[in-house]
Amino acid sequence: MYRNPFVPAIVVCLAVLTSEISIGRADAAERPNVIVIMSDDQGVGDYGFMGNPVIRTPELDAMHRRSGFLSKFYVSPVCAPTRACLMTGRYNYRTRCIDTYIGRAMMDSDEVTIAEFLKDAGYRTGIYGKWHMGDNYPLRAMDQGFQDSLVHRGGGIGQPSDPIGAEGKYTDPTLIKNGEETPMEGYCTDIFFDAAMDFIDQSVRADESFFTYIATNAPHGPFHDVPEALYEEYLKVDFSPILINKLDPKRLEQESDKLARIAAMITNIDENVGRLFTKLDTLGVRENTIVIYLNDNGPNTMRYVGDMRGMKSHVDDGGIRSPLVFHWPAKVNAGRSSDVLCAHIDLLPTLLDACGVDVPADHKLDGRSFLPLLTGQATSLPPRQIVLQTHRGDQPQPYHHFALHEEPWKLVHPSGFGRESFSGQPRLQLYDLSKDPRQKNNVADQYPEVMRRLKQDYDAWFQDVSSTRPDNYAPPRIVIGTEHEMQSVLTRQDWRHTQGRPWAGNSNGVWLLEAPEAGEYQIELIFSGGHPGGKATITAGELTETLAIAAGNRRGHTTDLKLPAGKLTLAVDVVFEGKVQGPHQVILTRRDR
Repeated sequence: MYRNPFVPAIVVCLAVLTSEISIGRADAAERPNVIVIMSDDQGVGDYGFMGNPVIRTPELDAMHRRSGFLSKFYVSPVCAPTRACLMTGRYNYRTRCIDTYIGRAMMDSDEVTIAEFLKDAGYRTGIYGKWHMGDNYPLRAMDQGFQDSLVHRGGGIGQPSDPIGAEGKYTDPTLIKNGEETPMEGYCTDIFFDAAMDFIDQSVRADESFFTYIATNAPHGPFHDVPEALYEEYLKVDFSPILINKLDPKRLEQESDKLARIAAMITNIDENVGRLFTKLDTLGVRENTIVIYLNDNGPNTMRYVGDMRGMKSHVDDGGIRSPLVFHWPAKVNAGRSSDVLCAHIDLLPTLLDACGVDVPADHKLDGRSFLPLLTGQATSLPPRQIVLQTHRGDQPQPYHHFALHEEPWKLVHPSGFGRESFSGQPRLQLYDLSKDPRQKNNVADQYPEVMRRLKQDYDAWFQDVSSTRPDNYAPPRIVIGTEHEMQSVLTRQDWRHTQGRPWAGNSNGVWLLEAPEAGEYQIELIFSGGHPGGKATITAGELTETLAIAAGNRRGHTTDLKLPAGKLTLAVDVVFEGKVQGPHQVILTRRDR
């Protein structure tokens, strides 16, 4: 794992502590296997067992009946922040992963993931699906503890990070297998579950404990490529019972088509969950395998969220809640449930608790184990607060788009995820969720002392997470030219945006790089196609190179650069018909090693 030499030793210390991990409290032969399944944009209400009358999830409903259940489980309002919290047991503002794109979905490589903890304790580790915390060394899942990795780049298939020639392909996609672009056959969700089950099979046959993370990109958009047979079935369904807003006939038809596609993807995930349990039965390991299911944020349309309100990107409860289904027959009785306040930051400490893996005393976690609630060792835990905050931009702003939860209170400022900042004084709202789960009655004026106290607690939280490391919100850098990644594919997902809308054709940005040593590189510029002839100016630190761009050619625009050691910024300014824009992607290949 790469350790940035510019990070102070006190921070680096947190990472190297994993070398001291032992399984102390659990005999290796008895410790459980672990499978975490997390869907993308599914939403808290998209399950039969959560009361959804339309979307079919029979396998998950059956899993729920056999499992323990947390009914008050919180996640972040959007993708990457939830994943950083889940992987580290720490608030994402500690990890430098603060947004979902343009270089701010990259998690600092000094963070210690659950995969690293379990790998160092002797588990085999594999990830299948969505990572969304960095596509280049040292930020990839394979650099952060996962020994086997089959993922897509960026935040989803159909984004600018897609491999060239395979853009938007949910069926027969090109995925990244252990760092290499690999064409695959089949539907993406099926592929991820197949690969996970192969990994599980190999682990069991080798008599090794395993940690398997299946993070589907479904039902995230785009919605053009979905399981066809299920889509045809759902086209016949009346979706009006799960629509929040009344729509005119034309808009209803459009929305119903979208929901048919989303529902098809969800039911396809459900079918794969059934296949997974069949595999565990075949291998004889169901009894002592923990299988967890959750979603990463609220639903990607305004649809049913039970007795709450909100959707993806909202800090209202419908945007930040997930069911947490915890299947472990060896230790957790079917039907055991808890409504104690829990969140994504609790998953790492809970799983390490279950696996008997001790966390070093000086490694700071924000989460806590909820395992006693599900094993029957406890019916409650000490009172606590959970804070969730995410918005666009390069650095968090105090009070911007946050929610603080302390039973039964919710202090919230829903100022909007899509904005980098808000102006004026925050209009804080207070709700008693025990009486008002839909957040209809703002009681801020009735409880001024509660407001004052919770606001002070939020201030302390924000100060704490923002001071985790010096220059806490500086974007991580991509490290080039090492044996770990001799060819770096740089995409608009991880550039630092400088011009236009971040992913628009006329936009531009720069990449923050670091080279451990000087080296010779080939640089290739890639375009979306259909462009006129032009000229590119490539700037890397103090070096500048120009390159003619042939009209219409997506690839083949190459030149050689000798890059110095150290930190540098790579910029590519392309002029087409007098207008400047950036390339679609850049490939840097080390040539002298």
